[in-house]
Amino acid sequence: MGMLEDKVAIITGAARGIGRQEALSFAKEGCHLLINDLGCSLDGFGSERIADNIVKDIKKIGVKAVANYDSISNFQKAKEVVDQAISEFGKLDIVINNAGILRDRMSYNMTEEEWDDVISVHLKGTFNMCRHSAAYFREQGKSDKKFSGRIINAISDAGVLGNLGQLNYGAAKAGIAAMTLILSRELKKYATVNSVIQIARTRFTLNSSAQIARLMNKKDEKGFDIFDPANVIPIVIFLASNKAKKISGEVFRIAGDKCWILRGWHSVNRIDNNSKAFSPQVLGERIKQELLKGIPKKETVMEIFSQLVNM
Repeated sequence: MGMLEDKVAIITGAARGIGRQEALSFAKEGCHLLINDLGCSLDGFGSERIADNIVKDIKKIGVKAVANYDSISNFQKAKEVVDQAISEFGKLDIVINNAGILRDRMSYNMTEEEWDDVISVHLKGTFNMCRHSAAYFREQGKSDKKFSGRIINAISDAGVLGNLGQLNYGAAKAGIAAMTLILSRELKKYATVNSVIQIARTRFTLNSSAQIARLMNKKDEKGFDIFDPANVIPIVIFLASNKAKKISGEVFRIAGDKCWILRGWHSVNRIDNNSKAFSPQVLGERIKQELLKGIPKKETVMEIFSQLVNM
């Protein structure tokens, strides 16, 4: 038996890239699938009915699959995606939120539309899918104490570390990370909720910068293909399985043969002023001389890449 035998999953953005790899891997683990994908270009324009292709490949593996072309950035359409999975398969166990677009631009050149569209697909779209699946998981959990749904959200180092030219994308991914923490608490009795940063060759990473695109084709000294998308799928399968029933509210990063766990905003230092309010002058001096002293250096996206390849 596979790790996901007879489970039912929705995977958004699953017709290409990591989403496609996830769908095929889930199918091999015995999972039935609803494949949601608009089939749009990287920047969100156009539409191709390419989800039908992955559905055919999944069925050859021996499990059930259906395609869906609704935009999850629309609240009602996202509900219809959830409803379709339940109608087609009789239940829903897992939701994987991958769908997204890129409209990279430096902040001082970014248009309102470029901001709104990226936030709409990534942040609102993930909320929509989480909102409707959470309602279903809660109802299931109330009637069956053994039930535990799974929500896994794709995020990015652009959100947790920051990356030039990705203000909209990074803000959306940071928002999804925060949403993950809150949802994990709200759904504690009914579902686990986790986020995953997956570093691999995709349309997103190959188009993020020329430097990163070059790195994506590198192998390590033993010839291991570090950025093969297949490398980043095991964490998602594990988190979707029954074996991960006690893991929730976490953010993981996976790349090549390495896996990290991340912690977000947390206190790293503190100063006290002996029961008196700070003055701006005193506070400013003590921030510089005490509060900032000895604190860990912030990570950068390129430092993460340097842990994977010789740059």
